[in-house]
Parts: sequence; C-alpha cells; structure tokens
Amino acid sequence: MDANGETVGFVGLGRMGWPMATNLARAGYQLVVRDADRDVELRFADEFGAAASGREATAFATAGVLITMLPDGRVVQDAMLGEGIADVLPGGAVVVDMSSSSPQDTRGLGRELERRSIALVDAPVSGGVPRATDGTLAIMAGADDEAALDRALPILGVLGRRVFRTGPLASGHAMKALNNFCAAAGYAALAEALVLGGRFGLTPSTMVEIVNNSTGRSFLSDVVFPDEVLTGRYGTGFALGLLAKDVTIAAGIADGSGVDAPLCRMVQQRWAEAAQALGFAADHSMAHKQWWDVDLSDAVPR
Repeated sequence: MDANGETVGFVGLGRMGWPMATNLARAGYQLVVRDADRDVELRFADEFGAAASGREATAFATAGVLITMLPDGRVVQDAMLGEGIADVLPGGAVVVDMSSSSPQDTRGLGRELERRSIALVDAPVSGGVPRATDGTLAIMAGADDEAALDRALPILGVLGRRVFRTGPLASGHAMKALNNFCAAAGYAALAEALVLGGRFGLTPSTMVEIVNNSTGRSFLSDVVFPDEVLTGRYGTGFALGLLAKDVTIAAGIADGSGVDAPLCRMVQQRWAEAAQALGFAADHSMAHKQWWDVDLSDAVPR
C-alpha cells in the first residue's frame, strides 16, 4: 500500500497508540485519528498536518484500513459498533485490532464486521512503549482472510520489526495473552525466589546476577528486575492492571479449552490480587509489594 494513497484510521492514542500513530504519520500515511480524550485527539491532529480528527464517525468513511489500540475487546466493539465507525467504513475495508482483546470478543466482532463486508485482523503487540516508539514491536497477526492481512502488512511493517502470522482470526489475541501469562508467571517465580533466598542471606542483586548466568534467565531477570525492581524505579510503563487482564484472558482460554491448567489459575489469582491492592495503573513491576512486605531494592546502593 502506498503511504501517500489510502487513508488509515487510528483509534486509541494512549501510551502505545500515540507513538504508533506517530510512526505512521511520519511514514507518510494520511490518518484519521480518534481518542476518548478529545484534547489528545485534537493535539495529535494539530501536531501532524497529515492527520484529521475522527470525532465524527463519518470522518472514517474513506479509511481503507483502520487500526484500534484500545484497553480491551469490549472497548473495541463499542468503538466499532456502538459509536458507529463500522457503519461508515467502505465495503472491503480492513480493521486491525492491535489491542489486547479476548479471543472470544474478537471472533464475535469478526462476525459483525463480516456482515458489513469488512475484514478483521487481530494483531496485538509486544515490546511496550520503547518499541512502539522506535517501530520495532513484535506483532502477532491472526486472520481468516489472508488477503486482508496482506493488505495490512505494509502498515504493520511500519509499526513492528517482525510480524508473526499466528493462524486464524483470534489466534493473535490468544498468543498475546498466553505470552503475557508466561511473563507474569516468570515474574512471580523470580520474586518468590528472591524472598526465599533472603532467608538464607542471599541479596536480590546477587541472586539476579546468578540467575542471569544460569538456566533461570529470562527477560524479567535480565531487564525488569535489574532495571526496575532492584533499583526501586518501577517505571516500565506497563500497567499492572493490563497484565492482570491479559492473564485473566489466558485463564479464560484455559477454562474454555477443557485443559487442566492449574498454574494459569494460580498466576491469574496472584495478579488479580495485586491489581486490586495496588491499583490498575500501578507499574506491573511493583506487583511483589502486594505479595510480601519485603523491599527487594535494599541490596542496591541508591
């Protein structure tokens, strides 16, 4: 798709959506943008001359591809169906939901859009705000209509370093939730190990260094704990409530699959408790503060 040709809609200018839409504008795409915060929407449109406000649904009437980057699938459905955006998109348009949505919600929305001759691609991302900013997100794309996914690929190529074709519609959202379940489980396991190690005189910094040179190494031990937990910075930019939501989606996948997944249920409960106690907007790297009254940053000089 020519960046200077077809109009692209973008709904959701939050911490992730703003830098993603920025990259599309800088790549030469004509955008129509919308956000729940009208001031944010107008500021984006004002900052980028190639972007127009989508406050009125009719503004999306020329959008051949529309991206959503919203809190969850229900908000996506409300934007598409409740606020009437889907009713004004041209026939043959492609909606790309890059939110962390429930696979069940995705399938339901796909059926509704199909009735309007609109294709749906689910393409959630991993990498957080830094990789959204530099356009190197990992993108997990599911679609029943391969031609629709092919049509969206040039846009996704601006937003991510690699696009993984995961399979049919909703497989991308399933993969995102299951990936974040793995991350949440890894965080909980390492935090628990640090607390247990403290009973034997091990310092968190020593333990993390050893783990990172041993078989327990992970992104959490290599990046999140050294940079955020041990320093007491707690600034990953990824909300605790969002990770708790993703693990809840993973637990729902387990419940609906008939597979006994006790670890998934346990991790879901732990993160739900942390989100309730510390607040949805708390940084996810703070979760251990709800589980134990232990300062894991004590061993690191300030």
